[in-house]
Amino acid sequence: MVLKEIGDDRALKREFLRIAVELYATDPNWIRPLDNDIESIFDPKKNTQFKNGEAIRWILLDDAGKTIGRVAAFYSKSSDEVPVGGMGFFECIENQVAAFTLFDACKQWLISKGIEGMDGPINFGERDSFWGLMVQGWEYEPTYKMPWTKPYYIDYFEAYGFQDYFKQHVFVSSITGANVTAGIEEKAERIYQNPDYTFKHIEKSNLPKYAEDFRIIFNAAWSKFPGVSAMSSEQAQKLVQKMKPIIDEQLLWFAYGPDGEPVAFFIVIPDLNQIVKHLNGKLNVWGMIKFVLLKLRGTLTRTCGLIFGVVPEHQGKGVESAIALRFRTAARENPFYPYTTMDMNWVGDFNPKMLRFVSQLGATNDKTYITYRLFFNPNQPFSRCAKVG
Repeated sequence: MVLKEIGDDRALKREFLRIAVELYATDPNWIRPLDNDIESIFDPKKNTQFKNGEAIRWILLDDAGKTIGRVAAFYSKSSDEVPVGGMGFFECIENQVAAFTLFDACKQWLISKGIEGMDGPINFGERDSFWGLMVQGWEYEPTYKMPWTKPYYIDYFEAYGFQDYFKQHVFVSSITGANVTAGIEEKAERIYQNPDYTFKHIEKSNLPKYAEDFRIIFNAAWSKFPGVSAMSSEQAQKLVQKMKPIIDEQLLWFAYGPDGEPVAFFIVIPDLNQIVKHLNGKLNVWGMIKFVLLKLRGTLTRTCGLIFGVVPEHQGKGVESAIALRFRTAARENPFYPYTTMDMNWVGDFNPKMLRFVSQLGATNDKTYITYRLFFNPNQPFSRCAKVG
């Protein structure tokens, strides 16, 4: 077997993408990610993670020169007592020796950088994209930028020594059906009757304001979570501008408190994978035309819940219920797209409050992913991700 570093070699970059297409050719529910969505992660001009870190990619060839696997390793500098890097974009034929060769490459490179452990498979960027190993849900299509991996990968990760650091669940809730619990509806109704609270959907004409509102809520509600950093105003503005082409105003909701301060958000987008699956990984000129035509034809019926947050002072009062039902009503009555379901994409098992809440929305746990952790020193104590809330 021969390991080749990708570097700037265009042919090797194409091979890095192609091996996944070959591996999943017979998986009926696999959707090929957009090539640009993957390549941009490894472009220092597009990925800000390179400001404080590095990344490397390899493909693995068999003795006949055929590509049989790929992987990436990366790290960002941090103040953690035990520095942990990451590995991801792992694909491999059903061969444990090949899989361990790829794992070893990541491990040795990270050790050379002074890193003492690695999480995987994860993304060199935000957690909402390409994060975790699929362990449940192959009978469903993946939502946009969510992983799709082979069942036999589970055995390879665990045999190598990776341990379950946390699980991420995808819950699916009907938008059209009245399947929420009575308690949720009662809490929401009390908040609707309370003049201290108002609810507004996003307006594209005023995106800078909503970007700042998002930042305020995010930093209060999410920056306490393990591995989540506070967001700057610049980051928030860039994020919202990046989302602008796919925003459906009726799907993104904010709640405001007594003095008009932002207290909660519910960020939902159309599930673009319903269109992406027709593009064969290419968003070129023809891909853009197909994208627009499919969107106009009403192809989008699924929505994707990206993130949900309530500032601590307003948690437990029913704001969660009120903003969730406000979204459902708006999505159900959308005059342009016949939305029927919402996939709540990323609910960590370290967040028991959120797990309880989504169960009250009548959601089913259709997909599960595991984020594994491996310490290079076998004597380093391991513990699962601490629960929050």
